[in-house]
Amino acid sequence: MSPEDVDLLVVGGGKAGKTLAMDLARAGRNVAMIERSMIGGTCINVACIPTKTLINSGRVLETIRRAAEFGISGAEDPLMELKLLRHRKEDVVETMVKGQLSSFIGSGMDFVLGEAKFVAPRTVEVTLNDGGVRTLRGTDVVLNLGTEPLLPTIEGLPESKVQTSNTLLKLESLPESIIILGGGYVGCEFADLLNTIGVKVTVVQGGGQLLPREDPDVAAAIEQNFTDAGITVRLGTRAQRISRAANGTVTVTLSSGDTVTADDILVAVGRKPMTDGINLEGIGVELDHHGFIRVDDQLHTTAEGVWAAGDAAGTPQFTHASYDDYRVLKTNLAARKGAGKPRSTSGRLIPYSVFTTPELGRVGLSERHARDAGYKVRIAKMPVSAIPRARTVGHLEGIWKAVIDRETNRILGAALLGPEASEVIAAVQMAILAGLDYAAVRDAVITHPTMAEGLNLLFTPAFLED
Repeated sequence: MSPEDVDLLVVGGGKAGKTLAMDLARAGRNVAMIERSMIGGTCINVACIPTKTLINSGRVLETIRRAAEFGISGAEDPLMELKLLRHRKEDVVETMVKGQLSSFIGSGMDFVLGEAKFVAPRTVEVTLNDGGVRTLRGTDVVLNLGTEPLLPTIEGLPESKVQTSNTLLKLESLPESIIILGGGYVGCEFADLLNTIGVKVTVVQGGGQLLPREDPDVAAAIEQNFTDAGITVRLGTRAQRISRAANGTVTVTLSSGDTVTADDILVAVGRKPMTDGINLEGIGVELDHHGFIRVDDQLHTTAEGVWAAGDAAGTPQFTHASYDDYRVLKTNLAARKGAGKPRSTSGRLIPYSVFTTPELGRVGLSERHARDAGYKVRIAKMPVSAIPRARTVGHLEGIWKAVIDRETNRILGAALLGPEASEVIAAVQMAILAGLDYAAVRDAVITHPTMAEGLNLLFTPAFLED
C-alpha cells in the first residue's frame, strides 16, 4: 500500500501535538494527526481537568462544612454524593472533549483515530478504531505520545487489582479507607481530596519526606497539614508485598515489617512513557533507559525529520510545559525552512502547582538546589497567617518562602504554600523573568487585601534573613 504523504504527521494528540497540528493546518499545510483514544489528550481526559474539577468540589464541601465560621447557618452535615460528583466531572470533561473534536475538524487537519506503528522512516501504519488500515508518511513527524501511570514491581501487585490515577476517576463507590503508595504530586493531591470527601487515607512514601523535589521545611509544612487533617503519613518505608483478601480489603507489607490494611489502594509512584509497541527503535529513534525519547534542546530526535514533545520526550510533566514545546517546534520547523532563528528548550523557567489545600505554587530554584548550584543565598520566609487576605478568607495555614541571590539581590525561586498560591506564583515568575531586585517586588504597590500583597511582606526585614 502506497503511503499517503502529508507535510506534517503528528502521532499522539497531547497539548504540544494537537496545538501544532491545528496551527499548521489552519495555515494551509497538509497535516494528519493520529490519536489512539483520548481526544484532547491525557490532560483533558484523565489528568489536570478531571482531577482539578474533583478537587474544587472537595473545596466547596469543606467550605460548606465551615459555613458557621463565616456567619452562615443551616448548612450542617453536608455530604459528598459520588454519583453527582462523577456527573460534574464527566460533564466538564465531555464538554471539553467535544470542543476539542470540533476544533480539530474545523482546523482542516486529517484527524485519525487509531493505533500507529512505524513501518519505515517517517511512515506509520494505522489500525483504525472503526476498522481498516491507513499508511501515512510525513515530511516531518512529531511524536507526542504521553505517559501513563507506572506500576512498579511489587510482589502481589498484578493480581491485587490496584487503582491508578486513571481508574480512580471511574469509581462507582467510595472506599471507607485507602492506602496511597507514593507521596509525590499525584499522591498528595488524591490524599487531600479523598480525605476531604470522607475516606480514611494512609500515605506510604519511600523517601524521608513528601514531595521529594521540595525543600524539607516546605515538605514538612505539607505533612503537618495532612496530619492535622487526619491523614496518616508513613515516611521512609516502601511496599514489599500487596495482597487483596476475598472480602476486597488490601494489605500492604512494608519494608519496616509493619502492615497496613484498607479497603482499596492507589498506586501513585510515577508515570512511564507510552513508547512501547510503536517501533521507534526500528526507525532510528533512540530511547533512554526509562523508555523516554532522546531529544536535543531543539526537540529533534535521533532520526532525521522526526521530532518529539511533551511528557514522553522528557519534558517536565505539565501541560503548560508541553504547550511551550509546541512553540519551540513551530519556531524550529519554520527555521529549518529559513524563516527565523531556531529556539531552544534550555533555560526555560517552568512553574508548577500542587493542588492540595492549601496549594503549593513553585517556580525557579529551591534553597537546596540553589546552594547545590553554588549560589550564596538569602532566604525570605513567613507564615501565611501574616497576610491580611488569608485572615479574611479563613485560611491561615501554610508558609511562603523565596530564595534570593546575595550577590545580585535577584529572586532565584519561590515556594508558596497557601491559598491561591497557584495564581500568586505567576507574579514571582514574572519578577524572575524580568530580573527584578527583590526590593522592587517588596516596594511594588499591590492591591489590598489580596494574597499577592503578601509579596510586599515576604521581602521585608521581618521575614528576610541577614
